[in-house]
Amino acid sequence: MNILLDDISFRESLYPFGQVSSIANIRTGILTILEKWQSVFPENVFLYSQVNKNFELSSSITIPANIIPSINFLTEVKNTGTANLLGADSKILEYPWQITEYNHWAINEDFKLLTSGKTSIDISSNNQLIHAENIFVEEGAKVNFAFLNATAGPIYIGKNAEVEEGSMIRGPVAICEGSRVKMGTRIFAATTLGPYSLAGGEIKNSVMIGYSNKAHDGYLGDSVIGTWCNIGAGTSNSNLKNTAGIIKMWSKKENAFIEAGYKCGLIMGDYSRCAINTSFNTGTIVGVCCNVFGNIFDKKFIENFRWGNEEYIFDKALSDINNWKKLKGSNITNEEIELLKNIYQLK
Repeated sequence: MNILLDDISFRESLYPFGQVSSIANIRTGILTILEKWQSVFPENVFLYSQVNKNFELSSSITIPANIIPSINFLTEVKNTGTANLLGADSKILEYPWQITEYNHWAINEDFKLLTSGKTSIDISSNNQLIHAENIFVEEGAKVNFAFLNATAGPIYIGKNAEVEEGSMIRGPVAICEGSRVKMGTRIFAATTLGPYSLAGGEIKNSVMIGYSNKAHDGYLGDSVIGTWCNIGAGTSNSNLKNTAGIIKMWSKKENAFIEAGYKCGLIMGDYSRCAINTSFNTGTIVGVCCNVFGNIFDKKFIENFRWGNEEYIFDKALSDINNWKKLKGSNITNEEIELLKNIYQLK
């Protein structure tokens, strides 16, 4: 049996995600949506956007890729070969700000999925731990002189990750493979650092999908940061209106600002960056491949490929992306270039 994830139907509603990479690569909890399915069906998960016309649909179950599957739902599909969505205890992503809304639940689900039947490596006695039974550290990770409190939820520290001295982490928190938490960082309230990310300052109830940096002081709260992004030193975002009222955020699907709840911070698309001391207003959405600087506090929506108040020249954008990727030992691929070109031509 194959699992076919429909990752096309929900791109507009989950903007700015799903443009360069499939929406199945959105990270909630510890794993991406795709990785959650692959943990149960390692060889049999396919994306609708990537299959060819000869793909055998008759032997597949088609499932919307905007569903964040629970352990119970994954088990049900495996055991029955059907996907009964009614009453399932999974979550459905309709808008990007729900990534943080569901992250507490998702970290708990993934923690059980990844640690069941496994044993954490020993954590050095130079750390201070509360509810150590809810803390799991993978092989190769380094944690020294840190404060880890897993009272409110589990703490997961991935393979080869590092938590430096003086860091304070209050679960539920996931620090994924190869990520680094710099000295004195404060992380709390359902936060995920995706693979090979860098964290500093204060981070609350936020998701960095992967390969991104928020390396210095400043506040990131109730926010989602895409892949290959960089948050400049001293940058902070607002996540609560001074009136404590309902926040409205831009929806590409609705082509309008819509109500998004009482706490919403920054939603930043892949390959975007901001200058030092940038201030983001409550409920700001930044598109793909933007270089944000200057006085932008009154801008709640920044379109794709913006260089400040101007258009980001395409060849310059590709060069800058490649420079950032080289910092993490990678290079821009031909596939990425083609996808970015399509986005650029549609803006």
